[in-house]
Amino acid sequence: MTHSVFKKFLIYYICLGIAGFFLTSAGGSYLIQNHLEIQTSRQLYREAQHIAENKGAFAIIKKQGTMDLQNTLSDMAKFQNFQIWITDTHGKILLNTGMEYSTPNQEEVSLAAERLAHKDCYEIGNFYGSFSNNQLSVAAPVLHGITKTGYVLIHYPMQNIYRNRSSFQGILLLVFFLLYGITLLSLILYRAHVHKPLQQIISGASEFGNGNLSHKIPVKTDDEMGYLANSLNYMADKLNRNGEYQRRFISNVSHDFRSPLTSIKGFVEAMLDGTIPPEAQEKYLKIIAYESERLEKLTESLLALNDLDIKKRLMHMHRFDINETLQNIAATFEGICAERDIHLTLCLCEKAQYVRADMEQIQQVLYNLLDNALKFSSNHSSIILETSEKNGKVFVSVKDHGSGIPKENLSKIWERFYKLDASRGKDRKGTGLGLSIVKEIINAHGQNINVISTVGVGTEFIFTLEKAK
Repeated sequence: MTHSVFKKFLIYYICLGIAGFFLTSAGGSYLIQNHLEIQTSRQLYREAQHIAENKGAFAIIKKQGTMDLQNTLSDMAKFQNFQIWITDTHGKILLNTGMEYSTPNQEEVSLAAERLAHKDCYEIGNFYGSFSNNQLSVAAPVLHGITKTGYVLIHYPMQNIYRNRSSFQGILLLVFFLLYGITLLSLILYRAHVHKPLQQIISGASEFGNGNLSHKIPVKTDDEMGYLANSLNYMADKLNRNGEYQRRFISNVSHDFRSPLTSIKGFVEAMLDGTIPPEAQEKYLKIIAYESERLEKLTESLLALNDLDIKKRLMHMHRFDINETLQNIAATFEGICAERDIHLTLCLCEKAQYVRADMEQIQQVLYNLLDNALKFSSNHSSIILETSEKNGKVFVSVKDHGSGIPKENLSKIWERFYKLDASRGKDRKGTGLGLSIVKEIINAHGQNINVISTVGVGTEFIFTLEKAK
């Protein structure tokens, strides 16, 4: 990455700070001064209008004013820090509370006074060279009845406005820097709580992409970042376990295929090269047929599992009688049970018990469970097939009185290719896939299957099915 998100935010932050500083200093200065000028001009106009409405202004214009009146206006002007002029209509200055820089032209004063004699009018400058510094000037007419007899002009030094502007601008800049500092704190918090975890997640995703699925993203927060990190860690763990499972799966498949293939290959080569004479070949041909049957059964089981995975458990759900299905399955095992003197008992809750499921897959479940029960049952024992109903579900049980399963192995029996040591010695044709297929089918139906087993007593598998309406 040439530029990280944090670097981009930092660049934007610096640019925003520079632009904000210039806007605050330049734009703020302009707006503050404009506001102060308007407010000051209105205040000065009210003062000028108040003086103009006083009879003393008219008396001064008529040259009847007293020294007390002039002193009063001078004191007011000094206190308010401005200058008061009273002129006649021709622009002649009759009263001046301050010392002007030079005497302006009367005509210019008259024109300026007439132009400024309105509420929102003001003028900034040295008033035609009358002052050495810029002044804010306003004017109000002196009326006698409806006759305009003169003007009251007030000149206010702009230095005072500039000083007030600087004070306000200082406060504005202080507020700006405080806000800028708060945003800097926000940027620091963003780096600590968003950017850094995001970098750790990106680094972890890169590790996962390179095959290091044991890597753990060290983000433990309770927000979206923590949830994303936990999800990626969980995904990597699942992929790692799936990879381990696939390696073990391939190893088991290879092992279970290698043994019968080695036997078949060895006996065929021995018959071809004459090591086994023709009169002895029948015995070994039966062994080859036996091993071929093992390979066929293993292949069919693998195809069944693959079919469940690829078709994503596409099932044909319909209503059928589970009791009738149990009777049919039991009938297919009558011959084997008779040979070993195993008594097969059916305990059915009703004459007909209808369920809603994929009948072919449930037949596969029952076949695998019954085959498994026979494999672990000793001769002259019994197997019980039972159905019952509870809470709107049908419970199906397959119970044998065989060798049982050790407690520490119960959680492993659903794994593909898992075989108990006793199983490997008792039935070499077993693939270790039968119970995996059972678990896949029952889970696909959204139902549950449990196992209860005691070593030396027997094992019972119980699964549920949806009762048909």
